[in-house]
Amino acid sequence: FPFGGGAFGAPESSTPLGHGSGFVYSSDGLVVTNHHVVEGAESVEVRMSDGRQFAAHVVGSDPLTDLALVQIDGASGLPAATLGDSNAARVGDWVVALGSPLGLEHSASVGIVSAKGRGSLGLYRESYLDFLQTDADIAPGSSGGPLFDLQGRVIGINTAVGPGSAPGFAIPIDQAKTILPALQAHGR
Repeated sequence: FPFGGGAFGAPESSTPLGHGSGFVYSSDGLVVTNHHVVEGAESVEVRMSDGRQFAAHVVGSDPLTDLALVQIDGASGLPAATLGDSNAARVGDWVVALGSPLGLEHSASVGIVSAKGRGSLGLYRESYLDFLQTDADIAPGSSGGPLFDLQGRVIGINTAVGPGSAPGFAIPIDQAKTILPALQAHGR
């Protein structure tokens, strides 16, 4: 899978604590997802679009930004996603959301950037995120998946679904770029 997407969940033999999506952040197996996908997980498994499954562990997680980094155990040479520039995104730009909506792994949907700077929207207590709003289909299970621009660069991390046919929201990658190195270095 050229963009390095994957699906998360606990092994089938145990009670799942979470299921979601993510993308490969670095070739040595660091994967970006949402905090709420891995929160409380005793074990993590990453399933790639080619069917390979890997044991993994949480490197760092932050509930206030709903970001988490997962390390695939023993990984190397994985294709990593290219990070884009969410500040340069404009309302009306086409985007592609990848994820596992409703458990349908490796699904893509298209839409536009509907708005920028949507504030915390009451989704996360004390959060300081300014979400990208999109009409690309983001359903439960898409959390943590990438929101791509048409050049294949990640400009957001799918994180919230509105009720019914309401819009979806993504963490702007420019905000994530300041958090992810801290999660990698310090776990928080």
